[in-house]
Amino acid sequence: MQRLAVLLGKNIRHARKEKGYSQEALALNAKLDRSYVGRIERGEANITVELLYKLAAVIKCDAKCLLP
Repeated sequence: MQRLAVLLGKNIRHARKEKGYSQEALALNAKLDRSYVGRIERGEANITVELLYKLAAVIKCDAKCLLP
């Protein structure tokens, strides 16, 4: 399960950077703490499907493109 969180986090980081968002901008738009976004991207936090869709909406991509 941990490996899945790490791969998901890498995909979120890649998509975020590709769209030109900083962690802080993503966190502000998703109404999350910046440190939590960092934990997600490092695979240290397991997120809900709801949060996955919220992050995808902020990044402006399909949620399925974030999945490993």
